[in-house]
Amino acid sequence: MEAERLPRKLAAILYTDVVGYSRLMGEDESGTLARLKAHRKELIDPTIASHRGRMVKLMGDGALVEFASVVDALACAVDVQRSMNERNKNESAEQRIEFRMGINLGDVIVDEDDIYGEGVNVAARLEGLADPGGICISESVHTAAGNKLSLDYEDIGEQLVKNIEVPVRAYRIRMESKEEQKVISSDKPALELPDKPSIAVLPFSNMSGDPEQEYFSDGITEDLITALSRIRSFFVIARNTTFTYKDKSVSVQQVAQELGVRYVLEGSVRKGGTRVRISVQLVDTQTGSHVWAERYDRVLDDFFVLQDELTETIVGVIEPELSIAERERAKRKAPESLDAWDLYQRGLWYLYQFSQTDNMEARGLLEQAIRLDPTLAGAHAGLAHVGYWDVLFGYSDNPAKTLDAAVEAARKATALDPKDPMGHWALGSLHLLKGEPEEAIAQLETAIAFNPSYAHAHYRLGFALWIMGRYEEALAQIDNAIRLSPNDPASWTFFAGRSLTLILLERYEEAVEWARKSIRQPKCEFWSHAILASALAHLGKVDEARTEMDETLRMNKKFSPELVRQMFRFKREQDLERFLAGLHKAGLTE
Repeated sequence: MEAERLPRKLAAILYTDVVGYSRLMGEDESGTLARLKAHRKELIDPTIASHRGRMVKLMGDGALVEFASVVDALACAVDVQRSMNERNKNESAEQRIEFRMGINLGDVIVDEDDIYGEGVNVAARLEGLADPGGICISESVHTAAGNKLSLDYEDIGEQLVKNIEVPVRAYRIRMESKEEQKVISSDKPALELPDKPSIAVLPFSNMSGDPEQEYFSDGITEDLITALSRIRSFFVIARNTTFTYKDKSVSVQQVAQELGVRYVLEGSVRKGGTRVRISVQLVDTQTGSHVWAERYDRVLDDFFVLQDELTETIVGVIEPELSIAERERAKRKAPESLDAWDLYQRGLWYLYQFSQTDNMEARGLLEQAIRLDPTLAGAHAGLAHVGYWDVLFGYSDNPAKTLDAAVEAARKATALDPKDPMGHWALGSLHLLKGEPEEAIAQLETAIAFNPSYAHAHYRLGFALWIMGRYEEALAQIDNAIRLSPNDPASWTFFAGRSLTLILLERYEEAVEWARKSIRQPKCEFWSHAILASALAHLGKVDEARTEMDETLRMNKKFSPELVRQMFRFKREQDLERFLAGLHKAGLTE
C-alpha cells in the first residue's frame, strides 16, 4: 500500500538511545546487555505503561515510544531520567548507562504497529541534541505542555538538523525541579563563569587502601592540572585551591558554584599487586551529565613513567572532548544570547561539518566574533582555517586570494597571542598549501611545543613530513594524532592521511584498509575516496578503483590531476607520480 494512503494521526513521540553504547559493548558486552535489560524491565517498561505510552519498537540501543498526550510523554521521560540518575549513583563511570531523549509532537504515518514520517524524524534529531541524561523537546511540545508540569525549560534556539529542511526550534529540560535548582549545599556566593571553558581537577581518590599510594593519586592530579593549564583556551583552577576538597564529600554542583567552573574532572586510583586502574570522568556541572569517562588499566613498573604516560593520554583526550562539548553548547544557545566566545565556538562547529555551505556559515560567525572582540586570537585562527578548507576542498573561485587572506588571519592570531598553538597550527597548515613544508614544520613544531597534546598539530606535522618524503616520521605523528583524539570530528582526515602515506611506502593493502576506515567516518570528504581509488588501482582492483573515482567526481566535479598537484606539493616528483598513477588507472583523465 502506498504511503499516502496509510492512515495518519497526531502523536507525541519519544525517541531515546544509550550514550556511548558501542564503547560499553566493547568493554563488557554481556554485562552491558544485562544491565540494560534490568533497567528496561524494572524501570523503563513500567514507567511507559504507567504514563499510557506504547513501545513501538526497540532498536538495539534505542527505543521509539508513542503517547496520545504530550504531558504523558514529558512526565514519562522525566521520571525515567531522574530514576536513572538515582540508579547510576553507585555505578562506576565506565559502567554507567545514560540515555539521551528527544520528544516531538507531530503528524505520523501509521503502518500496522509501526509509525514513521517527519514527526518521528524530528524526535530522533532532537534526541541527538540532548545531553547525556537529558531531554530535548520541540517547540510544539513546549507549547502544548505549557505550565502543566513543574519543569524548567531552556530555549536553545533554532537548530539545523540532518534531513529536516526547516530549522527546528528546540528546548532543553532542566532535570532538577525549579525548587531543587535553588538549593545548593554551600553558603558561598556563586562565582561568574569565565569567558572560556573553565575546569577544576578534583584530587583523585586513592581506592587502594594503602596510604603509601596517596602520593601517586596526588601526583596524577597535580600533573593533570599542570598539563591542562598549558592549554591557552582553558581556564584551570590552581592546585592549591582544588586540593582543599581532598577527602571531602562534595557535589560537582557545589564545586562549580564555589570555584566558578563549568566542568569538573574527577577520578580514582586503585592499585592491586603490580597493576593499577585509573578511572576518570569529565562532568558538565550545568547539567550533571558526563562529557567523557574512561578507565585505564596499566602494569605498574615505574611510577613516574606511568604518571607521565597517563597524564599525556588523559589530557590528549580531554581537550578535544571538552572542545566538542563547548561547540555543542554554543550551537544550542539562543542566537540572541551569543557572545564572542559562543560565536567562535559555533563557528568551529560549522567548520567541522565539512561542506561548502557550512564553511560559509563558519566564516560569517567567526567574522561576527571578531567584530565583537577583535583581540580573540582563536577566532582569527579559525578564520584562517576556513580559508584552508576553502582552498583544500576547492570551494574558492580564487584560491590565491583566499590563501593570502587566510595567511593574514593566521598571522594576526599569532601576533595577538604568540603562545596560542592554534595560530601556529593554522599558519603551518597554510604554508603547506603554499608549497613551503620547511616553514610549515617549524610552525607546527611550535604549536606542539606549546601544547604537546594538540592532535591536529601532530596530524598536520605528519602531513608536512610525508610531503618531505619522511614517511616513517609522518606515520608516527599521524598515529600520535589518532591516539590523542580517537573520537575527533576530523578523524577521517587522520585516516586518509595515513592511507596516503602508506601508498607512498607502496604498502597498498594497508593503505586500502585505512582509506576504508576514513570513508566510514560520517563527515568524510572526496579526498578519502580519491586516496582509496589510487590504493585499489595499485593493487590491480581496477573496477573497485573506478567506483571510488566515480564517487570522488560525484562529490567534487572539479577534481583533477591539477588539483592534486596544487594541494600536494611533494618534494619528490616520484611521490606525486605514484599517487597520480593510481588515480589515472582508476579513470581520472588530465
